Amino acid sequence: MIKKLILLGVALLLILAGSAGLLYRHLLSWAERPMAEPGQEKLFTLLSGQGLKQTARALHREGLISDALRFTIFARIDKKDKLLKAGEYFLSTSMTPREILGQMVEGRVRLYRLTIPEGYNLVQIARAVSAAGLADEKSFLDAARNPEMARLLDIPADTLEGYLFPDTYYFPRGLDTGAIVITMVKQFRAAFKPEWTARAKALGMTVHEVVTLASIVEKETGAPQERPLVASVFHNRLKKGMRLETDPTVIYGITDFDGNIKRKHLETYTPYNTYKIQGLPPGPIASPGALAIEAVLYPAESNYLYFVSKRDGTHHFSTSLKEHNAAVRKYQLGNRSR
Repeated sequence: MIKKLILLGVALLLILAGSAGLLYRHLLSWAERPMAEPGQEKLFTLLSGQGLKQTARALHREGLISDALRFTIFARIDKKDKLLKAGEYFLSTSMTPREILGQMVEGRVRLYRLTIPEGYNLVQIARAVSAAGLADEKSFLDAARNPEMARLLDIPADTLEGYLFPDTYYFPRGLDTGAIVITMVKQFRAAFKPEWTARAKALGMTVHEVVTLASIVEKETGAPQERPLVASVFHNRLKKGMRLETDPTVIYGITDFDGNIKRKHLETYTPYNTYKIQGLPPGPIASPGALAIEAVLYPAESNYLYFVSKRDGTHHFSTSLKEHNAAVRKYQLGNRSR
């Protein structure tokens, strides 16, 4: 009797195993068939916290799979039901259910391009991030101006101004704002070569001072080839104890600047008004690119102490105030003071 029961149990197990195998082969065959050829691309969003059943029903509604139940069972048998990653996906009706499942398990989400030009400050970067649909301006600025975030990233300031490296990035939507900020700072760390740190030390400068001066050079330079010359002017003035007297720093210190710098702005004290303070301002005024940083670390050899815009993107450089004033009359005033 016991032997018969054992044989019956084995038989049942074989039947179940055979049925399970048959079911799996059926599901596998289904999972290898796309909905349509040629395919139609669709943007599909898998929300954070969204379960497998809800996801399967959404895929079915979008016409990406033919059967939500079979997709759910297949994902569970394949032990991938708890591995789906939230995000936006470019899917197609020409993709098989297996391919769709694999894409969401691997997290191959749609990425959005974000380009940060050299010389952008935090406000401008926040606007670019918002325009790319990656975060709203306020949340980005809150993260970038958070002193705790600065300390976490070992930035010797209360904000990340100057350390969000100008570059082209690709981010998925829905990414935490802090992660975007951290990625940009990591890119700065990667760009700032070890030999640059050694060079800064040789110049008697901290990395923060280099970034600060580089941000000024970036804002003052229209023609890229002039960066080392512009940097040399500021180095020479600092060595002589002269004020930097650079308008971009003044502008940075003005709340709600309307685009028109006036004499009263030059005469009003702020920590960033280099017509009033000695030496460098307390921190960067924008994010300098690698070439501006390099220009500060390896400036041109010159005796220049002044420069003035020639209104064509380049500057006239002078070694004396007399020469500089003549250049101002020529290029800025059109000799009207003569």
